[in-house]
Amino acid sequence: MDETLDEALRRLHSTGPEHDGWLSNHGPMAAEALVHHGRAAEVHGWLDAYQRRLEEAPRGIAPIAAGEWREPLGDPVRTGDWLAFFDRATRAEPWRDVLALWWPRLLPGIAAGATHGVIRVGHAVRALRERETAARVAELGQGLAYWAARWQPLAPAGRGPYRSSDPRAALDAVPRVPDQRSGIRSRLAQLADLPGWPAAAGALPGGGSVEDRLAAIVAAAVRRHATHGYGNPVLLVHAATAPLAVLRTLPALPAALHGPSLAAAWAATAAVTATYAPPAARAFTAGDGDAGAVLHRAVESGDAHAIKFADAAIEMWAREEDPLLLAAARHATDLIMAE
Repeated sequence: MDETLDEALRRLHSTGPEHDGWLSNHGPMAAEALVHHGRAAEVHGWLDAYQRRLEEAPRGIAPIAAGEWREPLGDPVRTGDWLAFFDRATRAEPWRDVLALWWPRLLPGIAAGATHGVIRVGHAVRALRERETAARVAELGQGLAYWAARWQPLAPAGRGPYRSSDPRAALDAVPRVPDQRSGIRSRLAQLADLPGWPAAAGALPGGGSVEDRLAAIVAAAVRRHATHGYGNPVLLVHAATAPLAVLRTLPALPAALHGPSLAAAWAATAAVTATYAPPAARAFTAGDGDAGAVLHRAVESGDAHAIKFADAAIEMWAREEDPLLLAAARHATDLIMAE
């Protein structure tokens, strides 16, 4: 079996979940995506360049007791303590049990780290479902720790006045926050006072199984990036990659958590759309696409968001061979590189 992913995860294990302030460490996520798509030979070269910007994992302040987790939840100063907490938890219990316990606790804070907490967990779970190793279990613990440290709840969703069968139409109906100049935490805080937000966030689109509805949301967000991604090419990637992380985690979760997971995933997509989408679409015409070429273009860019968005688009294209999905990923890479 190929050992590249485990080697990469071991290389990254001592690095912190963030660098240069609040920028997320994308190393484990990008490495997993590359290996998943058969690009293992390029992982270490990509990491050689990427790892230079990373920082050491933060030290803890005081151990977090199992029954006293609520107070430090969402406190980034306790990141080191959360890393130690989940390292102990994943060593002591089966990873699926740890995930099942903490998923509903963390899910209301799905916006954590600009949704990178749940995204990192989703990549770890996909890797674990393919092959269970100590390095992958440890990476799941680090993803959960990052999510816990940056935990940030969204403004409550209401009961939407409509139930659209078209996720793209539902995304078009999401209102925009008025101040588009500040960082993501400030933008997300505006949702509480945004008219129409509770209705839009509560109107779960689509029909069928939870898996089908999640996939439809991801695909709609990928397609919409082609026409709206110019507003913020990097941040709008997460409108697709956050719900995809939930979709990837779904098979490892108890059935009782599937419904709440769908609701949280849609809220995350709607929140990213509300906080970063521009007011108008730009014309976009899709040509023929090739999945291998799309991923190669993303790898050449060196940008982790381009790699992860290509990963998402290719996964959706495997479900539905719509050329727009691959074209949107290629266009996203071009936008990201132009920034």
